[in-house]
Amino acid sequence: MKRVQIKEELCMGCGLCRVACQTEHSVSHDVIKAVKKENQKPRIRVERKGEISFSVPCRHCDEPWCAYSCISGAMTRDPITGIVSSDPERCIGCWTCIVACPNSALIKDKANHVILKCDLCGGKEIPACVANYPNEALGLVDG
Repeated sequence: MKRVQIKEELCMGCGLCRVACQTEHSVSHDVIKAVKKENQKPRIRVERKGEISFSVPCRHCDEPWCAYSCISGAMTRDPITGIVSSDPERCIGCWTCIVACPNSALIKDKANHVILKCDLCGGKEIPACVANYPNEALGLVDG
């Protein structure tokens, strides 16, 4: 199982990981259209406080409390790949998974009443946030 690793000491809080995520999950795969026209939400957030900043992607936990707490069965963990995913067709927007997530890595899509989360870019070899980060604050590791 591959996981995104955060190197907090290298993170500048620039948000480029969010932009890369938005673009990757957009219909057009065009950075301007994804952010300005399609209003695609990123599946990663960035915490900033003074000089400290770091990205917060889903950790695809071995014990996914978000999936265990999901009352609609929308959150699941693939037993082969280890990827924890959310099915927007089944998600009812109750946000129980947000409360259960120990990493605060889930994003509310209030407009569509569903949860958004890192999906490792659909099984790509290297997720967009990692591939497009300028100073290697995000990496992909076996975990």
